[in-house]
Amino acid sequence: MTVLRPLSAIHYTDRFTVRTDARRPPEEWARSIFGDVPDPGEFFIWRIVLGLRLSSGRSPETIAGWRIAGRGDEAIRMEAASPAMTANLVVRAADGEVSLSTYIRYDRPSARLLWTPLSAVHRRLAPRALRNGVARLSR
Repeated sequence: MTVLRPLSAIHYTDRFTVRTDARRPPEEWARSIFGDVPDPGEFFIWRIVLGLRLSSGRSPETIAGWRIAGRGDEAIRMEAASPAMTANLVVRAADGEVSLSTYIRYDRPSARLLWTPLSAVHRRLAPRALRNGVARLSR
C-alpha cells in the first residue's frame, strides 16, 4: 500500500505497536503522538541534528512540521527530507492497535553515518512517544 511504504528504497525501518480499545482515525493518533508543531526536543533532533526540512506553524497539511504525504482509512504517512536523507513516519490504527513505523532512505552516504548512532536514541524515544500518545487518546 503506497500510504505505508512509498520510498523507492528503504535503508532503515522499525515499527512499534501498542494495543488499545480506543478507536480514532490515524491522523488523530498521529497528532496525539507528535502534536501540531514539534516540541523543542523534536525540533532539535529533527531540524538541527538531522537537518530535516520542517514546516513551521500549524497546518491541516502537517503534523509536528512533517508534511502529510499520504492518508488512508487505517494509516497516515508523514514525510520530511534533508540533503542527506528522506524520512517517513507512518501511524497505523487498526485491529485494536496503533503502530508507529519509521522508514529512512539514505540519499547520501553521510546519512548512514549520522543515522546509525542516532537510531539507538530513536528506538528508545519512539516507543515512549507512541505510548504517551495512545494514553492521551485512550482516556
